[in-house]
Amino acid sequence: MLKQNSNLASARLGGLVWAIWIGVIVVPFLGLVKTGYLVLAIFVLSVLRFAKFTFIKSTIVKIRRFKIPKINPIILSIIGILLLLIVPMFFNKYFQDVLVVCGIYILLSLGINIVVGLAGLLVLGYIAFYAIGAYTYALLSIHFHIPFCLCFPISGALATIFGILVGLPALRLRGDYLAIVTLGFGEITRIVLNNWDELTCGPNGILGIARPSFFGFKFTAPIHYYYLVLCFLVLGIFIFNRLNNSRIGRAWVAIKEDELAASTMGINIVKLKLLAFAISAAFAGVGGAVFASKMTHVSPESFTFLESALVLCMIVLGGMGSVRGAIIGAACLIIVPEFFREFGNLRMLLFGVAMILMMRFKPDGLLPYKRKRLGSE
Repeated sequence: MLKQNSNLASARLGGLVWAIWIGVIVVPFLGLVKTGYLVLAIFVLSVLRFAKFTFIKSTIVKIRRFKIPKINPIILSIIGILLLLIVPMFFNKYFQDVLVVCGIYILLSLGINIVVGLAGLLVLGYIAFYAIGAYTYALLSIHFHIPFCLCFPISGALATIFGILVGLPALRLRGDYLAIVTLGFGEITRIVLNNWDELTCGPNGILGIARPSFFGFKFTAPIHYYYLVLCFLVLGIFIFNRLNNSRIGRAWVAIKEDELAASTMGINIVKLKLLAFAISAAFAGVGGAVFASKMTHVSPESFTFLESALVLCMIVLGGMGSVRGAIIGAACLIIVPEFFREFGNLRMLLFGVAMILMMRFKPDGLLPYKRKRLGSE
């Protein structure tokens, strides 16, 4: 009984501290009255989270005992594909365009999830490979009139080459030092794009980029791009899952957990780290080609450090090493803010508060990946 009272008292104190801290941050934006309501709500929720009520406990027990009937995976996949195919038909063109942008960021999240979530290499300049893919498609389509179906693999291949070139000297570093090197590469890429006027048209960017076309059908409406991005996402998820469940994926996780132990087990650390950089950069390069074809204009201001941080936040929020986490993280940071657009800059404040709360209560993300043991597979 004394232990329960002690836990409840600590919950009240912790909830009060968190509520006051958040209140101090938001009071300039919401005012005293609204901030008071917000502080009270946070405090009550914090106490309820730790309080042990009989009704809540019995409800949780019943939910855990309830077994969801098993559904054939093939049937479940067919239902999911049908839903994805018909979902955009229920929205206007604006929200279809938001779904396309969200799909591109999911592709980027899958790519950075390989190098950060699986291999454990902190990368802060990931958006540079995205920029390389976008500018590659822009230059090839304008100067050489190469169709999209040939440009996107070239964009992915060129981004892969740069990923290897960055990885070779940087892989001798670890942790924060590696992050700083990749951050420097991202800034160098942006500065080069901003100053190489003869090739990239400098800060004005490249205009008039051709839209994709297949067998005479030209992509013009947002719904067309939705299905194009969906095809790339299906392929990207398939590749990610195959890698994650293979010996390569297990080797990446071993390197992430303990690099020295992995090397003593015969894992080629340098080779697998370079492979992670290369595949991750390929995802970003293809995503950049899709982005350039959709916008028909690229400029250096689209590839700043904030974009790299946003993509990294997506997998931190959703869960590292998880496909579902990449999807949920991108949806939370791209789609959800659209419903709060009327609040203007307050959206970023809410985003910051949400990230802080995530680090406090769900440090592994909303849907972290749980790897199966070899004996249970």
